[in-house]
Amino acid sequence: MKDVIVIGGGLAGLVNAILLKRAGLSVTLFEEKKYPFHRVCGEYISNEVVPFLKKNDLYPEELKPSQITQFHLSSIAGNSLRMSLDLGGFGISRYRLDEWLAQKAKAEGVEIIHERIVKSSFHKEVFTLESKTGEQHLSKLTIGAFGKRSALDKNLKRTFLKKRSPYLGVKYHIKTGEVDTDEIALHNFKGGYCGVSRVEGEVYNLCYLSHRSGLKKHGSIPKMEQELLAQNPYLKKIFSQSEILFDKPEVINEITFEKKEPVFDHMLMSGDSAGMITPLCGNGMAMAIHAAKILSELIVENLAEGFNRAKLENDYKSLWDDLFASRLWRGRKIQKLFGSSMISESTVTLGKRFKPFANYLMKQTHGTPF
Repeated sequence: MKDVIVIGGGLAGLVNAILLKRAGLSVTLFEEKKYPFHRVCGEYISNEVVPFLKKNDLYPEELKPSQITQFHLSSIAGNSLRMSLDLGGFGISRYRLDEWLAQKAKAEGVEIIHERIVKSSFHKEVFTLESKTGEQHLSKLTIGAFGKRSALDKNLKRTFLKKRSPYLGVKYHIKTGEVDTDEIALHNFKGGYCGVSRVEGEVYNLCYLSHRSGLKKHGSIPKMEQELLAQNPYLKKIFSQSEILFDKPEVINEITFEKKEPVFDHMLMSGDSAGMITPLCGNGMAMAIHAAKILSELIVENLAEGFNRAKLENDYKSLWDDLFASRLWRGRKIQKLFGSSMISESTVTLGKRFKPFANYLMKQTHGTPF
């Protein structure tokens, strides 16, 4: 039986696994796919995480992440606002970053198993986890870091699944001359918005969130991009004059921003499994890293004091809410300013005329360094 099993090998899962292994615990991480692979993700990380990453030798300097210092926002009609980012961030592909962290985890002694966990039960202080192949794995603690939406969520009967989500996410990597190397651009279209920013080298990440009604109306993703997204002149130019590096897009359906539980059936949720911020600047990546930090520290502290599961769960719920609940709520409110012709136009115009308003909105999407 393992001290800790981590389900999901994204940022939250990998950082948890590394920190807990360094603390002397036996850790197994389950990730269905083999690294490297792409994820639907904004691939921009707020600089709030940099002090923590550097302190723990987890900043991917050797991957040469891009440095993002500018923000470009456009309405559906093409009215645009450009401004400097007070905190800024860096761009890095999940294809490279997750593989790099996985290699670090293995070097630390984390066992990584490429299987899907499909069932979880908790009885007499022990988790029994069943993989797709039917094998059972036991642990004292289980961390759920399996992302936005999972078959395991259904098995656990999590409450957020009761409400269907109308959103889908689409991602490409491109080469383009239409976006500055140091900016993150956020371009509105009817029913959604599209983020573009540089990751490594000459590669840019293009990732958009769209209401599914757009896909239903136009019949396919390419037609939706040609007839809906291209109504924004910036997006029209990006799609028509850029080289798309994927044979087909990465797509995820039913992205939900409903409130989730940081702890469910004694499983400690981390990253998007605990709650997903609207992807206005891709700061879900920063939140995933921060959540992994606080959870790992609480586990180590609790074990040192003799282990009290109820206290650990209550402490994590409380700290998670203190750090992230209001940020997620603000993200949901700010999201309403995007994807509408009239509101997006008003937001850009107001931001151009009153820079304090624009700065205020930006600060609501970024956290503070830790």
